[in-house]
Order: sequence, then C-alpha cells, then structure tokens
Amino acid sequence: MGNTPRKLNELAAPAGKWLGLSAAAPERHTAAVVADRFEKIAWRDTYEQSAGLRELAEELNKRYDCTTDLLTDMFLAAYKVGPPLRERSEMDPTRLVNHQVITSLVKSVEFAELRRETVGDPYAAAMAVLAQATALRRILEGSRDAQEQTGRAKTAQQDADDAATAVGEALRQAADVADEDGTVPAPAADAVQQAIEAAKAVDTAAQQAARDAAQALAAAAPGIRAGARNAAAKAAEAVREEAALMRAWGVAPGELERMPFERRARLAERLHTSRLAQWAGLIGRFRQMAGGERARKVENSTGELVGVTLGNDLSRVIPSELTNLGLPELRAVFAARYAAGELMLYDSQGEQTTGQGAIIACVDTSHSMYEAGPGGVTREAWAKACALALLDQARHAKRDFVGILFSAADKIQIFRFPAGEPAGIARVLDFAETFLGGGTSYQRPLTAAGELLEEEFNDAARARGDIVMITDDECGVTEEWMRGWNEAKHLLGFRVFGVAIGAPRAAEAGSVLEALCDNLRSIDDLTDVHAAADLFRVI
Repeated sequence: MGNTPRKLNELAAPAGKWLGLSAAAPERHTAAVVADRFEKIAWRDTYEQSAGLRELAEELNKRYDCTTDLLTDMFLAAYKVGPPLRERSEMDPTRLVNHQVITSLVKSVEFAELRRETVGDPYAAAMAVLAQATALRRILEGSRDAQEQTGRAKTAQQDADDAATAVGEALRQAADVADEDGTVPAPAADAVQQAIEAAKAVDTAAQQAARDAAQALAAAAPGIRAGARNAAAKAAEAVREEAALMRAWGVAPGELERMPFERRARLAERLHTSRLAQWAGLIGRFRQMAGGERARKVENSTGELVGVTLGNDLSRVIPSELTNLGLPELRAVFAARYAAGELMLYDSQGEQTTGQGAIIACVDTSHSMYEAGPGGVTREAWAKACALALLDQARHAKRDFVGILFSAADKIQIFRFPAGEPAGIARVLDFAETFLGGGTSYQRPLTAAGELLEEEFNDAARARGDIVMITDDECGVTEEWMRGWNEAKHLLGFRVFGVAIGAPRAAEAGSVLEALCDNLRSIDDLTDVHAAADLFRVI
C-alpha cells in the first residue's frame, strides 16, 4: 500500500487467481435428482393436486430451509426409473443435506422395495413422500446443525465470489486510468491491492466454512442414513398396504393409473375408512380362492374318468380310435362310426355345468350378522366377501350379477351389476357397506330374486340362473309361497345354493333352508375361505 504508481501487469499477476474464480464459478444445482421436463411436469401436476404435499411443504418450510426441493427430490427418486443423482460437488451448499438424504434413500434396500410400487405412478410416489413425513421431520431436526453450517458455507462462498468480482472490477478501473506505458495511478493501484487482500481473507473464511459444513454433514450422515432406511421401510409398507387394499376390492392397476389424482385419493380414503376395511385381507383371499377355482373349472369339462362309453364327442375319443384316422383304408369306417355316434369315448363324471342367467347373491344383513366367529371375523364380513367373489365370478362368465341385501320382510336393497356395464368401485362399495339390521325373512329376497330371473328370461331368453342364499338364521315360509317358488324354479331352471353361517341348525335335514336349496352347506370357521370353494366350481 502507498502512494506509488504501479504497472498494470504487476497488478494483474496477483489478481489473476481471483479473475479466474470470478469467471469460472461452476453451476450449482438445487435438485439432487436429475429430471427431464416431463418428469418435472409430473411433479408440478401432482403437487398442485395433492393438498397433503402442499401442507407438508408449508409446515416444513416454516422450520427448515429448502424442504420443497427435498420433497421434489423424494418424489422424483420414487417416480423415475433408475433415478440418476448429481455429484455432491455439483450441489448448491444449502442443498447438501438434501443430497445426503436422497443419496441415503436411493442406496437403501428398503427404498428399492418401495420403488417396485411407485415407479411411473405419480400418485404412489406422492403417497410414498407423505408416508415418510414423520421420519423426515426427525431427519431434518437431527441434521439442523449441518443445515446451519451449510448455510454459512453458502454465504461465505457468495462473499468469496463477490470479492473475486470486486478484484476484477478494481483491475478494470485500473486499466481505464492507466497511461500509455501501463502505469496505474497510486489510488487505483491501491484499490486493486485492497480488493486482492479482501478476497484472500474472504476466501480463507469460505474454505473454513466449507470444512465446517463437511464435518457437520459427516456427523449427521449416520443419523440421516438410519432415518432414510426407516422412512423408506415405512413408506414401502404403506404403499404395499394400499395396493393390496385396492386389489382386495377388485380395483385393477390399469384402472388406478387412469384415475384422476383426487378421485384416487378419495377412493383410498373411503377404502381405508370403510366398514369392512379391516376385512380387506379376507375379501382378497376370497377373490383369490375363487380365481383359483375358476382356473380349475371349465364349463362342460371332462371331469373324473369313470370308464368308456360310445358317442361322437371328438374331444373325448380314446387313442385307439384316433389311430384309425392315420390309416386311409379305415377313415371311412371312422366317419361312419362318428355319424352313428358309436366312437369309443372316455366316460367321465364332472361338475354340473354352470348357469347362463344371472348370479344373484342374497345376503342376510340382520343384526345377528354382526356376530364374530373364530379369528374375530364377523358373519357379515364372510358373507360380503363371498358375495364380492361371486360378483367376480359373474364378470368373468359375462353374466349379470345382482346383490340383494335383506333382513326383515320390509327391509331389502337391490344392487344390479349388468354384465355389459363396468362394475364401478363406488357401486361395489355401496353394496358392501350397506347394512340393514332387523330380523330375517326368506320370502322377500327370494321372491325378488325369482322376479329378476323371470324378467331376464322374458327380456333376453336367458334361463339357468343361480341364486346363493347366505344367512345365519332360520325362517319359515308359507305353503302357498313354496308352491309358487317351486313352479318358478321348474319354469326358469335356476338353482339355489344355501350357505348357513354359524347356524348349523338352519342347515339340518328337514329345515326350511334345505327345502329351498339344491345345494346347502354350513360354515362354522369364518377364517376358512375354502369352505365355499366348490361354489365357484359349479356356479
């Protein structure tokens, strides 16, 4: 320092370091996950539609820095296929905690499990973020010192950048006032020297701040990793539970993907708060069992082989008959025997063929259906699960389904699910959740079922419907009604299957239910869905 003029090149040499820093400051990113434009749009759209995400961001932003960026990264890490992460050196210092959190998440086994349910599904990815909220709060609180230190490092780095810029500006001004031989007046030369000294001091402080931030991050890293694993595990469990809940209620993944975000959120809320929410596992097992029985059953199947008979069913021709087709001189004999119905066939005894008319489930919803059996399963839960599996049965067979909920003679509610129309989940839930209470009457629901089958026969010429009567009570019917019932059965060709839940007396020989039904069984263990397996082979 002094009042001595100096040459411009003498000033430029020590200032060169700062000029380089000012010109070559690397781009620092606020996002840890690299995302393209469409993925960013998916986040913005989801954020705008999810009140839960917005509320979480607002809450966290009041207490911690940069949390909206962290939520964005968490969403994208769950949503993207193989989410690429930026290097730590590329990150804005204030986002280093975010980077540590996301890196810990992505590297955890628990997060890999979570991503099986969330990749490509913005709703599931958003749900995963929300499910991690509690763990995220603990992570942010535990890394508060690291956040503060990285904030100081950011400020110190900004000061260093500003100081480097000031050196460049002072050197430019010195160049402006230099004479022809490059001599810079003393005041301008002193200003350059002062800017360089200031830049040195600020740079030293910035380096120290960066070291402090690195130490704070290192100290916080174990807690962040443990918290991230815990958060991912809880999120994976929550997402799997909701996916299982949707499957249990028959909501297909494709239907979910097409469902608007708000509608899907409302559906999830309704399923979680449904009267039968706790029995979703039972409903799912029933539907899975029914699907397995469908796979075993083929209409008009050959069934169990019991011998050899004669006929012209080529699907049951025995091998020795088929060899005749391989000999030209015997083909005419084969044709003649086929025409006469005299081919040797495997004889079999299979299940009775399925019906063609509607499947109607009459479900008792009297007060006694609240009663729980083994495992705490209520009679209502078992009956509704069975009815929903019968709905699936009808959909697969392209048959109409009707659910009739009944109790006393003046209490009945009918839910129709035509084969040619989608069985909307809202309507299915209405059917499953409705409970009438009161006593029990057989005549009212069975009369309604018979009238529906008669209507179907008259309108579409479809007969051979199936009625499944699920009840836990005994009830009388009049002789006159019984005569009309038998006439309707004979005319329309429908079958009646009875299920007595926790009421063995109702299924005893000579009971009214036995007289009404072609096939009757008693169910005592309500945890055993396979007790009704044969229904799904013959209906």
